[in-house]
Amino acid sequence: MSDVINAATEGSVGIIELARPEKFNCLSLEVHERISAAREKFEANREVRSILIRAQGKHFCTGADLTEVKGKLNDPVALDHFIAFGMKNLRALESSPLPVVVAVQGLCLAGGIELMLACDVCFAAETAQFGDQHAQFGLIPGWGGSQRLTRLMGLRRALDLMFSARWLKADEAKEAGLVNYIVPDGDLHKAALDYCQTIATRSRPGIAEMKRLAREGADLGIDQQMRLERDAAVRALPSDDVAEGLDAFENRRKPTFKA
Repeated sequence: MSDVINAATEGSVGIIELARPEKFNCLSLEVHERISAAREKFEANREVRSILIRAQGKHFCTGADLTEVKGKLNDPVALDHFIAFGMKNLRALESSPLPVVVAVQGLCLAGGIELMLACDVCFAAETAQFGDQHAQFGLIPGWGGSQRLTRLMGLRRALDLMFSARWLKADEAKEAGLVNYIVPDGDLHKAALDYCQTIATRSRPGIAEMKRLAREGADLGIDQQMRLERDAAVRALPSDDVAEGLDAFENRRKPTFKA
């Protein structure tokens, strides 16, 4: 049986590739478990500086594996585990010290958009489309979609997307704040990988701290946010990476970060 994902490193980039194109890369419990295991492995590897999530085939991901969901409907314990583990997996991507970049082609729907929303930066192919299909079939989001959509799009636009179950084209998704970069379909994976390789030239602890500040600070008041950043800056400034960065600036060269 073929793997449900492929996990590999390319240079300093850890790649997680959804590998069930015949099932539209739908998310099963096994897929979530494998994504989680790959993420943990990349985080433990000091040579890895970023994670790229991408998918085989025509579509990125059209949601949860509904065959598996149907099989758990009469087992509340199994159903709760399926939902809870998916939530935990996506939350771990969100809180990972590594920046997580996602490359989306074709359809990115329901559980697929929930996976995309848990990532830090999104590349979209020109023909990609994004949507939340739950309302169309009497379902509700189960992996954070109702919360992350409202944070990124604003309440009214998120509710409209969820109520209507309509699909956003790539340019609409970018305008709504869901997508960072739109690239030609054939350039998608290269563009996302190039971006990740650029991140690999940065300070790993510095990038991790910026991500932590942005993610944790979003839930705080402005005074708490400023204290969070102040404390982080005081800790970071005496570091070897900062010393290297300042020396590179003064000598007009590119820094080489070891951490």
